[in-house]
Amino acid sequence: MLKKISLTLLVILVVIGVPGGVKFLQISHLIAQGAPPVPAESITTAAVVAEQWQPAIHVVGSLAAVQGVTISAQLDGNIAKIAFEAGAAVKVGDLLVSQDTTVEQAQLRSAESAAALAKVNLDRAKELVGKNSIAQSDLDAAAAQFEQAAAQSDNIRSVIAKKTIRAPFSGRLGIRLVNLGQTLKAGDAIVSLQALQPIYANFQLPQQELSRISAGFAVQITGDAVPGKAVEGKVTAINPDVDTATRNVRVQATLENGDEQLRPGMFVNVAVLLPRKDDILAIPASSVLYAPYGDSVFVVEAGKDAKAPKVVRQQFVRLGERRGDFIAVISGLKAGDTIASAGVFKLRNGATVVVDNSLAPDAQLAPKPKDS
Repeated sequence: MLKKISLTLLVILVVIGVPGGVKFLQISHLIAQGAPPVPAESITTAAVVAEQWQPAIHVVGSLAAVQGVTISAQLDGNIAKIAFEAGAAVKVGDLLVSQDTTVEQAQLRSAESAAALAKVNLDRAKELVGKNSIAQSDLDAAAAQFEQAAAQSDNIRSVIAKKTIRAPFSGRLGIRLVNLGQTLKAGDAIVSLQALQPIYANFQLPQQELSRISAGFAVQITGDAVPGKAVEGKVTAINPDVDTATRNVRVQATLENGDEQLRPGMFVNVAVLLPRKDDILAIPASSVLYAPYGDSVFVVEAGKDAKAPKVVRQQFVRLGERRGDFIAVISGLKAGDTIASAGVFKLRNGATVVVDNSLAPDAQLAPKPKDS
């Protein structure tokens, strides 16, 4: 019995020990050979370039007409004539709407007749006073009657003029809000009139920026209304007071708008260009590895042996303004350094790399995507 148990234990030890010994020999062999080589990562590269960028203050703003008003009726009356088309351009003094003035026209003829008679009586009184045929008081009464008759005529003409509504300035009309034959009350809106050339851009700047700008500084306007285009203008007015609630100061720029693409009320991006240029180091924005503990790039350097001809070194940097596909580096790099411009998310410090710039991205300061 004891002999059978010993034989069984021997068989179990052989069954377990042989595979274990084989695996031990395999692991020992792999350890002796060392870790397998890590394949080199394929990257594209770019050079760190020294450039001069003109600094700018970027804010948002809205457009406003140099002159804009909603034309409305000054007096009650029926519309007898509409002399404009919706959306048309008009010049100052152009007739827009005529209200019914038949009653006023009749009153004017009567008043003009009375004024003419008063003028005749006044001239006759002047002759008779010269001959001492009437008293001076009679001449004064005739003069007063003439002035009253003339004032009455002027009053009726003023009423007719107020019922003949004209464009107060040149501009472009909006949508017509009235119809022929409609009875207007004083203050009823007729049509919007906006002067679009030039046009204002209103925006606000924090009070700490006030010392950096002044009237005459150049501005550039971009927005959805002018895709791929920057409209240039100048700062023409700065409010003398600062808003006590926001501590912002209101600034106004004047822009050329000959094609009338810019309209009052539009939202725009405003860049106030400062009259100086800063020396910066520009790198493609795609070369930056962003992280909570600090932003970094990978500098491409020569390897220590032939098996690693090029390696990368992780370099932490301080970044500045971004323009287009480029971003400014404040510190951490020097001009002429070569950095990885794409594929940085798969790199680590000291990694072996292979440079392949055949598919390098084309970084531009003012990119214009084809599908934008």
